[in-house]
Amino acid sequence: MKSWYSMTEEELLAEFGGNLEGLTKKDAEELLERVGENVLREEEKKSIFCIFLEQFKDLLVLILIVAAVISMFSGNMESTFVILAVLILNAILGTVQYVKAEKSLASLKSLSSPSAKVVRNGEKIEIPSSKVVPGDLVILEAGDLVVADGRILNSFSLQVNESSLTGESTAVDKKNVVLSGEVALADRTNMVYSGSLVTYGRAEVLVTDTGMNTEIGKIAGLLNAAKKKKTPLQVSLDKFSARLAILIIGISVLVFALSLYRQMPVIDALMFAVALAVAAIPEALSSIVTIVQAMGTQKMAKENAIIKDLKTVESLGCVSVICSDKTGTLTQNKMTVGEVYIDGKRMPFEELDLHEQLHRYLMYNAILSNDSTIVDDIGVGDPTEYALLEMFRKIGKEQGITEADIRSGMQRLGEVPFDSDRKLMSTHYKMRGIPTMFTKGAVDVLLGRCTGIRDNTGIRPIDDADRERIQEQNRYFSENGLRVLAFAYKETEDAMCLEAENDLIFIGLISMMDPPRPESMQAVADAKSAGIRPVMITGDHKITATAIAKQIGIFEAGDIAVTGMELDAMSDEELDSKIEKISVYGRVSPENKIRIVDAWQKKGRIVAMTGDGVNDAPALKKADIGVAMGITGTEVSKDAASMILADDNFATIIKAVSNGRNVYRNIKNAVLFLLSGNTAAILSVLYTSLMGLAAPFTAVHLLFINLVTDSLPALAIGMEPPERDNLKDKPRDPKQGILTKDFMLTLLLQGGMIAVVTMSAYYIGLQQSVSMASTMAFATLTLARLFHGFNCRSKKSIFAIGFQKNWYSLGAFLAGTVLLALILFVPFMHGIFEVEEITLSQAGIIAGLAAIPTVIIQIIRILASLFSKNVVK
Repeated sequence: MKSWYSMTEEELLAEFGGNLEGLTKKDAEELLERVGENVLREEEKKSIFCIFLEQFKDLLVLILIVAAVISMFSGNMESTFVILAVLILNAILGTVQYVKAEKSLASLKSLSSPSAKVVRNGEKIEIPSSKVVPGDLVILEAGDLVVADGRILNSFSLQVNESSLTGESTAVDKKNVVLSGEVALADRTNMVYSGSLVTYGRAEVLVTDTGMNTEIGKIAGLLNAAKKKKTPLQVSLDKFSARLAILIIGISVLVFALSLYRQMPVIDALMFAVALAVAAIPEALSSIVTIVQAMGTQKMAKENAIIKDLKTVESLGCVSVICSDKTGTLTQNKMTVGEVYIDGKRMPFEELDLHEQLHRYLMYNAILSNDSTIVDDIGVGDPTEYALLEMFRKIGKEQGITEADIRSGMQRLGEVPFDSDRKLMSTHYKMRGIPTMFTKGAVDVLLGRCTGIRDNTGIRPIDDADRERIQEQNRYFSENGLRVLAFAYKETEDAMCLEAENDLIFIGLISMMDPPRPESMQAVADAKSAGIRPVMITGDHKITATAIAKQIGIFEAGDIAVTGMELDAMSDEELDSKIEKISVYGRVSPENKIRIVDAWQKKGRIVAMTGDGVNDAPALKKADIGVAMGITGTEVSKDAASMILADDNFATIIKAVSNGRNVYRNIKNAVLFLLSGNTAAILSVLYTSLMGLAAPFTAVHLLFINLVTDSLPALAIGMEPPERDNLKDKPRDPKQGILTKDFMLTLLLQGGMIAVVTMSAYYIGLQQSVSMASTMAFATLTLARLFHGFNCRSKKSIFAIGFQKNWYSLGAFLAGTVLLALILFVPFMHGIFEVEEITLSQAGIIAGLAAIPTVIIQIIRILASLFSKNVVK
């Protein structure tokens, strides 16, 4: 790609075959035909029907469909209906989640102006922005949205806000100069870019790129290219589903073969295999995981973290890197005066005293060579200038003096407005009847025009030692990330003109910065204590960014800061070796941000990326967790992100991480609850099959347990509040997943205990009849799983966690018990659920057997707790 910013005006016009008369109508039409309209293209999206069908691709779902078909041919229509209803409901839920439309490109398109002022055939006309082509001569004025990327040919004090692209809120002065070498986008002062806003002045611009070739178009392309990653929980559950499906198919085939070997009728053998498949598949698992995540999002929303994608919730629990934008995220996005340099001393601005004449001259200069105002506590004008007014308001508050009082008492006699070439601004007033010119501007420029200096002894000639002290102070401010203005004056009756800005008397320096948010330092400290690595990525200068990063604790001794251009020069291998030490990235491009996120992800880290500008959108989408700002964020960044901070508070991310860790723990406990219960059912079916006994459950029994009585305790487990120290642990390893060896061992032991009591009930019932054996096995398994819900709330005993923090667990147990009682004791339900009427003594046996696994587990936990306390002592 050509560097338009390094070409001369003649080279540019020759490149596009144009002139200052603009394109002809014919040329413009031919170009439009060749390069296409000035719009952003969007990738074709899948239809809702295709998305719905994709939900049935899962192997476990296909097994259930086969089970439903077999049930239908065997005449068991109730089971067929229930299975199909569950599958369709899950498919609808999956489709609704998927079809949360990707609005990023639509928002990018909304940044395009509906019309543009261009010169064609020597005449200024207005055309739709989509018809603008490379080579067009566009006229920009204050308030215009830039319609395409272009090179400035003539600038008349043009200032452009490029925050949507660079992330920096300060307007940039634009001018017609030729830049040499490699220049970062934020420093290309002779270029304007599509989607940015003209805040002041006007200009004539030669269009160099349109549509997808613009900088904002490249971002749209990056958004299309950035693919969403599966969360660690998704990966773990996908692996589990695949393994479980293979296991189910293998065991079902084995059971079917054994049944045929024992000369069981084919239909009965198939129903045995169906019962095993239904017992093994946790039908409610995906719904429970989704609902627990949804409950987590509601809690986070109350704490100002709005989750757009439910799967984001559990990913928050293993975030190990937060790549944060600086402006507006870690800082206040508001210029504030810091320290001043006056009378050879550096001091906080609060120590300025209106009663001291030297201090008074500095403060008068700050508010008189100033065109901004403050209306209803809102700054109007240049942010740097109204920061000076806010400084004066704080100083004059005790004496009841405002900038308006000073301005109303003095008449402005003349002025020389700020100019980006001069880097100065001067105004002319009468001070105590003496005509006085106040000048402010860049330190190096203004210092070169000073012949005198004023201190507490009066006015004297400025010497080299004075200049060196002032420059040294300027360097100190700059190295600490502060912007610096110099102030001078002179008494003169001469008319205001450029030549008048000489022979000035130096007064002092005022430093300003966009200060960190008060809570940023604590939030960064909390992140580090939680094992999370915070990294600053910004469009601002490296020195400024590093200074802020040091203040809030992101940048520490031994860390590295790099620019976007330095990053471009690094090979992937070099970046991989240095990335652990790089804490600050300055002057970055959207491509840089994606590369940084990708480099961390290649190290196996779960990455959260915060941002608020259009320039952040591709990286927000690329990251595992994209975090946009709700107040200052652009619509593009919000649409690309998976989480939005309603209060733009960096500290809210840490709260969200804490909630995310708790949600993951609850999901893991809920999965343990569901799978241990299913394991008990599988073992029971396998045992009866191997022993040549009748199946202990029908498909309806198992579906009732899996979908109704299991769901209630699982949801209650999902409501468990976080433990106090969940931010003290390091982030969990995303590669580990849920199904670890310890988890599987616990699952098998607990499931085995429930299977033992279930088969005990089966044998007791078998003394009366096969149908009574099935009834007692079903009732015992159901009630034992309801009791087991208490075990799965935590690794601690029930007596340690109590019920006060989670009354839902007790409510779920009671609701499940009532539903089971209705099935067992209401005659109307017997036929539907294929159960026999039981006596009170049989009900007592069922309750006693069902409680045994929970009693054993709780005794073991109490003993383990007592043992660990004694070891600590």
